[in-house]
Amino acid sequence: VVEHDEDTMKAADWLIDVGPGAGDLGGEIIAAGTPKQVAKNKKSLTGQYLSGKRSIPVPEKRRKIDKKRMVKVIGASENNLQNIDAQFPLGIMTAVTGVSGSGKSTLVNSILKKTLAQKLNHNSEKPGKHKKVTGYEEIERLIDIDQSPIGRTPRSNPATYTSVFDDIRGLFAETNEAKIRGYKKGRFSFNVKGGRCEACSGDGIIKIEMHFLPDVYVPCEICHGKRYNSETLEVHYKGKNISEVLDMRVSDALEFFRHIPKIERKLQTIVDVGLGYVTLGQPATTLSGGEAQRMKLASELQKRSTGKSFYILDEPTTGLHSEDIATLIKVLDRLVDQGNTIVVIEHNLDVIKTADYIIDLGPEGGAGGGTVLATGTPEEVAKVEQSYTGQYLKQKL
Repeated sequence: VVEHDEDTMKAADWLIDVGPGAGDLGGEIIAAGTPKQVAKNKKSLTGQYLSGKRSIPVPEKRRKIDKKRMVKVIGASENNLQNIDAQFPLGIMTAVTGVSGSGKSTLVNSILKKTLAQKLNHNSEKPGKHKKVTGYEEIERLIDIDQSPIGRTPRSNPATYTSVFDDIRGLFAETNEAKIRGYKKGRFSFNVKGGRCEACSGDGIIKIEMHFLPDVYVPCEICHGKRYNSETLEVHYKGKNISEVLDMRVSDALEFFRHIPKIERKLQTIVDVGLGYVTLGQPATTLSGGEAQRMKLASELQKRSTGKSFYILDEPTTGLHSEDIATLIKVLDRLVDQGNTIVVIEHNLDVIKTADYIIDLGPEGGAGGGTVLATGTPEEVAKVEQSYTGQYLKQKL
């Protein structure tokens, strides 16, 4: 099994730890052995989490809950929800917990999200069965940060998704060489005719359709995967052409564009969410769900915050290592510190223990669930004996 969960790793007979970093910085076997042996290995990040040397801390203090600022869901009875009321305080991070099938997704995705989408985004999708939702007046934006891809084609990539590519193209158009040749910003786009390689329409790869098999992509024979025609590639900024910039890792690009505030700020947010190892031009189709989700968070961090956004994340830790979870929690904290509200559906205890407020559903899944077992801070929920989440939380706190 490919696994990040500590309990599963400790139960394994043999562990193979790959690393040390991600992307180009990974790809080596760091440790192999029994869980106890790996836990003793100083080079292994996984080992350090297993041995308890590294861990995700419990916050020193929780954010205060303002009873007057709450989104209230009243009389939720879709699927197995048993006519329950739930309150989501604004300006803090709330975790919705409970065993699988306890009604978390129904409450958050079917009722809360769809109702807010209707009120704020004039969405026509019908929410699940409930009496009413109140208290959403001060929310300006509803953002669902899920693990769906940031683009369906190899053309979309981190540079285009975070719009940093616009600024980089502008920089290339400002160089003397570009001015002499009369190249404008559009010359450096691989989405329009002019500067791109026409053989592959700027994709750098050619799709070969295979009947009854998945399509195969091969590098373009004309530009050899560079996306641009030879004239465009003759324009350099600090010794690099536009294609070489797209091949740079985000962390390297951050150093390269160090003194250009607009570009630096956008790249810094990608590094902050732990994706410094991704290349600027990496096709969106090759990013994992967790990477796509963090790219969306980076894009949110770049926006000038009004502090009135409402974020919903459904199990954001899926596929993340403990080290990545630590980074994710820092990013979520930053969004909440700006005054925003976050609601996460989560099973991971490290995320649950850092939440300001918990809504625990249960006690069981399916027909045996659908009631609110406990609400409050992690410390308060840990005292509730009927709550499975509370019992596991106790050990973490």
